[in-house]
Amino acid sequence: MRLDIVIAGVGGQGNVLASRILARAAMEVGLPVRTSEVIGMAQREGAVMSQVRMGAGDYSALIPNGQADVLLGLELAETVRAVTKLKKGAVVIANSATIYPVSVSLGFSSYHPEQLTAFLKERTDSLYLFDATSLANQAGTYKATNMVMLGALSVLDLLPYSADHLRAVMEDVIPPRLREMNLTAFALGRQAVGGA
Repeated sequence: MRLDIVIAGVGGQGNVLASRILARAAMEVGLPVRTSEVIGMAQREGAVMSQVRMGAGDYSALIPNGQADVLLGLELAETVRAVTKLKKGAVVIANSATIYPVSVSLGFSSYHPEQLTAFLKERTDSLYLFDATSLANQAGTYKATNMVMLGALSVLDLLPYSADHLRAVMEDVIPPRLREMNLTAFALGRQAVGGA
């Protein structure tokens, strides 16, 4: 069994934490795992891409273009940027919320969410698109967007371990003072794609 997951977002969204939770959950069930992160020049709101590869075989930590099974997109434009990583039939779970880059704020470039959404719908076979940031805010903070996305992923029967196992790893990794908020975000993500 092999599963390649790309997580695309911007700095401050918890991209790296989400990849570490997925990887640790896989290791705990005895699967080999390799991970990689590409972090933008700005810590906050710079592009961040994490790659998690789990399962047997001889492979590097970097997922070649056209090979990813799953794309978790924490920010709309970064999701579009990562589409080249997907294989045919891959699943995309994307946050419809946007974070405008500084170049847009300064008037040097433009950002058109409706065009990005249309592109995703046209270029992907299996798309789950919803406002994960809004759900994270409902749980208590936008910073829990990553947990909303993990919750959504846990419903789709793609992971080589159960949703309960993923949730238990998450509970262990998250500091106690933030645990309840993140568990709520996880549950809201499950509900967003039809899970209980």
